[in-house]
Amino acid sequence: MNKKTCFILFLLCSLLGFKTLDAQEFNINVSVSSAQVAGTDQRAFESLKEGITNFMNNRVWTNVKFEPEERIEGAIVVNVKKKTGNVIEAELNIALRRPTFKANYTTPLFNYIDTDFLFEYIESQPLDFTENSYMSNLTSTLAFYAYYCLGIYFDSFGLYGGDPFFKVADQIVTSAQSAEESGWKAFDDKRNRYWLNENMMNASYKPIRQYMYEYHRLGLDKMSTKQDEGKTAITKSLEYLKQMYSERPNLLFIQILNDTKRNEWKSIYSEGNQQDKTKAVNVFREIDPSHASEYEEILSGRK
Repeated sequence: MNKKTCFILFLLCSLLGFKTLDAQEFNINVSVSSAQVAGTDQRAFESLKEGITNFMNNRVWTNVKFEPEERIEGAIVVNVKKKTGNVIEAELNIALRRPTFKANYTTPLFNYIDTDFLFEYIESQPLDFTENSYMSNLTSTLAFYAYYCLGIYFDSFGLYGGDPFFKVADQIVTSAQSAEESGWKAFDDKRNRYWLNENMMNASYKPIRQYMYEYHRLGLDKMSTKQDEGKTAITKSLEYLKQMYSERPNLLFIQILNDTKRNEWKSIYSEGNQQDKTKAVNVFREIDPSHASEYEEILSGRK
């Protein structure tokens, strides 16, 4: 990161109460599923699991000091579909969550399945990475999601707080434009790493990031101490999603939010006054039309 980016991060961390000293940020639970390639030597997959765990959890990604109990919780599942020699074709399932203020509850921030995860791996090989060069599809993909998840996480605490991390993720995407593997280019697909980060970097889509901040910091974080105020903020934040959907109904991150937040939305509005329920359900039905019937249950009182 350059000096300006580090300074912005320092100010953000100070506002959020984090200490600005090097420390590991993640506590990611990693699993590798090889059920579809039964009969293959499992030692490589066990080594891969250990390598990814160390790469994500023991690497220093920022200059933010997280105490052990503050480390960012999440999960990575590598679902191996095929192995030919040292080449592995897989899906990468990644989930991220964050605690809520003064509550024994963690809220899901990001749930996503990356179907373009093709890489070479030799048992016990070191996983090397630098921000400005493409070394391997395995480490570049993992690093991309590390910074992307940091961006989402910090966006939920401060308005546009994830900017420094999305910029690093963008550098990784740029460095990977010469890669043979798919998942990095705009024309590869509409659901890939390029478009994930584009949705965060595009100034036209800032309402999405305003939602992430207001829903979590002004809404969920206040629910335990000022429930009515927190729920009002949550309901207000949904208008950003409605606005964004009306302008870009096929926006990737809205689709991801629907899948990530659907159950939480239904839980939040399972109680409360009918006016708030109706207002929220109208938004949910519009932005997530294929699950409209599930949201109707909120109005009928069913959970």
